[in-house]
Amino acid sequence: MAIEPHAAPAWIFQPAPNAMQSGRRKRPWHLEFDPAAAQQLSPLMGWPGGADMDQELVLRFPTREAAVAFAERHGIRYTVEPPPREAITPKSYADNFRWRPGDTGYGP
Repeated sequence: MAIEPHAAPAWIFQPAPNAMQSGRRKRPWHLEFDPAAAQQLSPLMGWPGGADMDQELVLRFPTREAAVAFAERHGIRYTVEPPPREAITPKSYADNFRWRPGDTGYGP
């Protein structure tokens, strides 16, 4: 079965880590499609929507190379965004209790 070429290009990226988690695990790479057409308001409910089902699709890959290979194999135009830079600042538990000049100890 032949797959029709997609009208909209794809976007390959690695999402930023969740703010509620502090681990450094490997995050999967995502392949998402850009919207092919503008959303329209539904005449019945008034909610925005459209007929572009590719916009609902999120494909996950273990590596960037796997996502790029999939896109090239299926003839999908794509853009690769570099992963977000993770700023790692060394912290000590004792810093929570360190006194700083001008610090009254009440609030920020």
